[in-house]
Amino acid sequence: MSIRGPEALASLDEAMRDIRREEDEISKRLARSAERISKIRETEAELFRQLAQLRLDPAIQAELDGRISQAEVKARDMMKAHAKDLSQSEKDLAAIDAGLVNSTESRGAALKELDTKQAELKALAARIGASIAKDPGFAAKRKEATELADIAAQSMRKTEQAEADREQKGRPYRDDGLFMYLWERGYGTSGYRANNLIRYLDSLVAGLVKFEKARPNFAMLNEIPLRLREHAERQIALAKQAEAEADALETEAINAAGGKPIRDALDAIQSRIAAIDAEIVAAEDKRDDTAKALASLSEGNDPAFAEALAALAAGLGREDIQTLLSEARLTRTGQDDTIVAQIDDARARIKDEDSETLEQKDRLKTLAARRRELEDIQWEFKKQRFDDPRSTFREDRLVGDLLNDFLRGGISAATYWGQWQKSQNWQAGTTDWGGGVGLPNNGRSNSGPWSGSGGGGGFNWPDSSFGGGKSKPSSGGFNWPSGNSGSRPSTGSSGGFSRPRTGGSQGSRPSNTGFKTGGGF
Repeated sequence: MSIRGPEALASLDEAMRDIRREEDEISKRLARSAERISKIRETEAELFRQLAQLRLDPAIQAELDGRISQAEVKARDMMKAHAKDLSQSEKDLAAIDAGLVNSTESRGAALKELDTKQAELKALAARIGASIAKDPGFAAKRKEATELADIAAQSMRKTEQAEADREQKGRPYRDDGLFMYLWERGYGTSGYRANNLIRYLDSLVAGLVKFEKARPNFAMLNEIPLRLREHAERQIALAKQAEAEADALETEAINAAGGKPIRDALDAIQSRIAAIDAEIVAAEDKRDDTAKALASLSEGNDPAFAEALAALAAGLGREDIQTLLSEARLTRTGQDDTIVAQIDDARARIKDEDSETLEQKDRLKTLAARRRELEDIQWEFKKQRFDDPRSTFREDRLVGDLLNDFLRGGISAATYWGQWQKSQNWQAGTTDWGGGVGLPNNGRSNSGPWSGSGGGGGFNWPDSSFGGGKSKPSSGGFNWPSGNSGSRPSTGSSGGFSRPRTGGSQGSRPSNTGFKTGGGF
């Protein structure tokens, strides 16, 4: 079952909210654990006072009690300040989350407006399609654009075949170390430079590998794809120009029929969506920094707080106190045994809390990493305009099993994003009608000849009246092939996700997602 772009993005938004909720819950658990540890330390200190009263003379007892009390007072004061900072961070995070929810809802409303305007433009094009198609000037220009697009597509297919041959047939040459040695030195060309001895030795090597016969073949394998790609790119440029001219004629006709206000409205909606997206990115980055600060406070990493607890723990670990405890263990009085047992229990509870805290810290780090990866995916999703109402996805598993696999770490973010790209299509009967909608590839289908995957390319006109029922590529902005590949890069230019990051880091969910908070992925 296929899913539409807005619903797909809503599922990703819901998964993001689940991650954020679990992050908040773990931060609160860590904060409670740090508080429990500090209180257990205070209890331990009181137990040592009671033990000192039983076993030490008043002078030593007073000295020990003073040291413990001083550490306790410092820890208690730091705990109050720490709790205040923790509470403020929690409020800041809640405010950012509320703002993100509002921004997401505003964006969803804008997408619905976009859907309505696109439907209006589609209906208008359906009404005037027949008359535009009958215009001799348009028909001739559209025919020219179609023919040039076919030529360009054929040229690109030949180029890709030649590049595949270069890779396959050139491998034996590249695997021959002696041949490549001579090739890289430029042996047999005007650029070859060597003294007489090296020339003589190289000639022996050349005779051994039959270099004189093999070099032209290898040179041809490398040269043909380059020349073919240059030719293909020239054909693509001609096809682009013809398409732009045909699209200009269409735009004039649609504007004359009342389409310009609709396209202007679409432009305004897209600008509003872009502004919301910028706000979301800024809020997400701010939230990331705030979440890090909250996690640090929750873990008891505030320097003053940590110092106070360390001082208390050090006071309780002094040699004279440990001696007191050891001697108490050797006696068989009931009071000593009770206090010692309570001290042992307090220390066991602290150990348990520390162990659980380590697990929760690791979980929090995993959640933070997954959240940032999901932010990257959402950014690319919006950048490619996959959330457009006309965008569809064949695989509903993308918001079910595959989403769970990604969240649990079973597949990487790049792999998961690649699955979205493979599954994505544009609804038939949609186009830019001269621009203004801002659809990725400006109305072309992902299966078009310029995407590197073959196929007919472009969107069908609403009533198949334009261009005799054939698909019609739109103008401008399409990802025409360049460089060494005809395919669109899946992520940023550096090979990673392209979401900008500042600071220090970088609808209802369907019932079959299986994604749960509390360690459910």
